[in-house]
Amino acid sequence: MAMLRPALALPFLLLLLPAAAGGLSGGRTLVFILAGQSNMSGRGGATNGTWDGIVPPECAPSERILRLSPALRWEEAREPLHAGIDVGNVVGIGPGMAFAHAVLAGSEGAESVVGLVPCAQGGTPIANWSRGTELYERMATRARAAVAECSGRGELVGMLWFQGEADTMRREDAELYRRRMETLVHDVRGDLGRPDLLVIQVTHRFLLLLSLSARTVVLPPNKQTESVIFLSGP
Repeated sequence: MAMLRPALALPFLLLLLPAAAGGLSGGRTLVFILAGQSNMSGRGGATNGTWDGIVPPECAPSERILRLSPALRWEEAREPLHAGIDVGNVVGIGPGMAFAHAVLAGSEGAESVVGLVPCAQGGTPIANWSRGTELYERMATRARAAVAECSGRGELVGMLWFQGEADTMRREDAELYRRRMETLVHDVRGDLGRPDLLVIQVTHRFLLLLSLSARTVVLPPNKQTESVIFLSGP
């Protein structure tokens, strides 16, 4: 299992993307699923039942960053990305827009577009994301619709998975997490026809997994959030 310093995470990820996307050819839409619980859907600036509306520069809109709407149509992405998706919760800033800007910055001159597919739902354990559940089927439906909406000029290249806190409450769930995560990755890759789908996982340090594949990279835990990042290639 390889280890990288956080500063090296993005360059390594951008090296994996061309292989996952078959090359960053101009004019293509690179589609990423955003799934997990509240840290993915975003709670930045969401306090006392409202979002403060403050958008950091790294999360600003761009004509090269799209969001799949709740109605399954591409639109210019704007915060909060999970508006209308994370049902019943007040959403704010999440990691999606900053990630998309970083991908674009690493593909200068490629004229690619990043298409984000928000699917996260706050407070959900990984068991709620197993094949056949409402959240899994919604995610798969939205991912297929996102690619179809690209009219042959888009490709599903990755899934960002930020989840795990809900599975630290009971020892049984924590012990089952590795198997459930491996099953989720296997099912997503199989059901979406992408056996080489890049999976970027952020989870709690108490849910440390063994390598999901020979190309998994694990970053050291964040000292404040206790989170760990896994980059899982084919």
